[in-house]
Amino acid sequence: MKLYFRLLWLLLTARFQPKVAVLGPCRTRFRVWPTDLDVLRHMNNGQYLILCDLARMDILIRSGLLAKIKDFAPMAVVAAETIQFSRSLEPFQSFEIETQALGWDHRLLYLQQRFVRGEEVIATAVVSLRFVKRKGGTADPVEVLRHAGEPTESPELPEWVQAWSRNMRDLRAA
Repeated sequence: MKLYFRLLWLLLTARFQPKVAVLGPCRTRFRVWPTDLDVLRHMNNGQYLILCDLARMDILIRSGLLAKIKDFAPMAVVAAETIQFSRSLEPFQSFEIETQALGWDHRLLYLQQRFVRGEEVIATAVVSLRFVKRKGGTADPVEVLRHAGEPTESPELPEWVQAWSRNMRDLRAA
């Protein structure tokens, strides 16, 4: 239920936040609430991924992409995600999630989401997204961006992202 309150808050306040580019970066502010904590009294590892979902919704809204594609490809679903933790987030600390597109290939859009407190990186997630059309089937990122009137040439995907994507496909095949 806590996700729904945060989602409602995000939806109500996004229009008052600065606009961002479709590829980002987009910084979304959060605070650690007692319901986010695990038994060690720091933010639960699963909660990080839940908040990544909200930060992705924020970039979709603030960049205007959601409004442009809502009839065409309304959902960007997670195909794979990996997160690495560097520090802990403690009760009531504020932090931001910085969401930025790394690029795309013929199937997936790749994002990096960094949890930052000040200039300190707390955790870094890499997420691959697939676009699902309202009428069924999937859309490649180029098709979605073209529909939205955005540039369709991907930044060069770093080799480590390509390797990560291959590893995720191998994992699925195993």
